[in-house]
Amino acid sequence: MPGTLTHGRIVHPVHPWLPVAGLADVLIHALHCLPLLEALVMVQCAAQRGDVTVDFLRRKLPGNRNARARSVLDYVVVRADSILEVLANYHFRRAGLHVRRHVELQGVGEVDFVIEDLLVVETDGTTHLEAKQVKKDRVRNNAAVVGGRLCLRFGYADVVHHPEQMVAQVLAVLEQSRRGAFSAR
Repeated sequence: MPGTLTHGRIVHPVHPWLPVAGLADVLIHALHCLPLLEALVMVQCAAQRGDVTVDFLRRKLPGNRNARARSVLDYVVVRADSILEVLANYHFRRAGLHVRRHVELQGVGEVDFVIEDLLVVETDGTTHLEAKQVKKDRVRNNAAVVGGRLCLRFGYADVVHHPEQMVAQVLAVLEQSRRGAFSAR
């Protein structure tokens, strides 16, 4: 067809009644052709819904020529509460940070991330702008600080549109902590 780009053969079952490629082929082609973050979001969504497994995709991408596609799979978060977590996790790990996800902190509850065993980072979608949630988040932030951890919160625009600024802020807090800026005087 004019104006179309053939990405490769269709080797997996097609949609049962629509004239489109099946999900497995779409994801494999996305992993090869799309920018890394776009492919990651597609795979994350399909894996989170249970439509495909990362192991299945990894098996379908053998050899050196598929190394970049397989590397995307390393950033899929098995249990993500939001796509913001997945994207933030990607950016923090790419910056070389030690990241733990879904950490239970006494008096705080579960937090999205603990970075370098010091800094709590929360990624907030629109529900965190509701008055009841703002109050809950404030209590959790205070409990984290009282428990000896600093806390930063990032919203959609930070994670999606300004990830370099988000990472820079995290790095700045970690550097200040390393220099003793937050020690008792």
